[in-house]
Amino acid sequence: MSGEPRHPGALVLSLDFELHWGVRDHCPPGSPYERNLLAAREVIPKILELFEDYDIAATWATVGFLFARNRQELERFRPAVLPRYRNPRLDPYLQPVGEDEETDPLHYAPSLIARIAATPRQEIATHTYCHFFCHDAISGAESFRADLRSAAAIAAERGFVLRSIVFPRNQRDPAYDPWLKEAGIVAYRGNPHTRMWSFVGTAEGASPGRRAARLADTYLPVSGDGSVGWDELVRPSGLVDVRASFILRPFHPRRALLEPLRRARLRAAVRSAARRGRILHLWWHPHNFGAHPNESLETLRALLEEVCECRTRYGMRSMTMRDVAERVLQPGLADDPGGYAAALRG
Repeated sequence: MSGEPRHPGALVLSLDFELHWGVRDHCPPGSPYERNLLAAREVIPKILELFEDYDIAATWATVGFLFARNRQELERFRPAVLPRYRNPRLDPYLQPVGEDEETDPLHYAPSLIARIAATPRQEIATHTYCHFFCHDAISGAESFRADLRSAAAIAAERGFVLRSIVFPRNQRDPAYDPWLKEAGIVAYRGNPHTRMWSFVGTAEGASPGRRAARLADTYLPVSGDGSVGWDELVRPSGLVDVRASFILRPFHPRRALLEPLRRARLRAAVRSAARRGRILHLWWHPHNFGAHPNESLETLRALLEEVCECRTRYGMRSMTMRDVAERVLQPGLADDPGGYAAALRG
């Protein structure tokens, strides 16, 4: 039928997997939030079980430090050029670490990465090697290039080829695009094209007004359905911007009465993307679910049930960021993931 969308609707899920490396500038070890970070180690297998039960793909943007088995391996993959920051609090290389995952579960996670990789349809992507802040670093593009090389090298040590990136604090710098392409990256997660999500420039984060607007968007369609058209993805650089729609927030008891609104918002966004043949891209950190895991996982389950219904009714797909890049860059291989993987290797 002429009225049918040219592309299928798709759900993309991306998780920023960082543990303490992602919050160390404002949550030192021993702070109350450490409980959430440690709880992520129990939450991640439960998320993966849901993904496997509902046949859901996801991209895990992983800080390179987490691949290391021990301190010696961290040193072995240390970039040739380190980032420098005006604010030394942002420098991850000043962070004391333990010997290995057993003694320091906040800063190493090779066992969790192996668990993710063993689950069908999960993409291991990069969140840079050291949780690199592109707009806060004063060391220039060479330090980012060196960081990305280290991220690719330690991932390759475990048998992974990195094709997607999520920038820490969403600090993308277009000047670094050549280094992404050099490293074999084809996709990145850009910010939504709304004022509340426009880039704020530094690691300090958004203004209170923007934070309030983002929170409201969790329960009401302040930014619309958040979906992205397939024809909006490829940038002039040739990279694919798998733009985020909005964050999948964790359950919070003080907002429990608003949970029906939130679930309705999620269901409506999924249905809209499915019917219109567009992409809905949701993201979060696994440690976000650490405080109230059961309730947060139930919200995720409700979302995935809606995706399954839309898969049956509208042919909706569940895709990784790499899958999306596959479809727009290699359309002839769009329905042959094995063929696409072979093309990339070649």
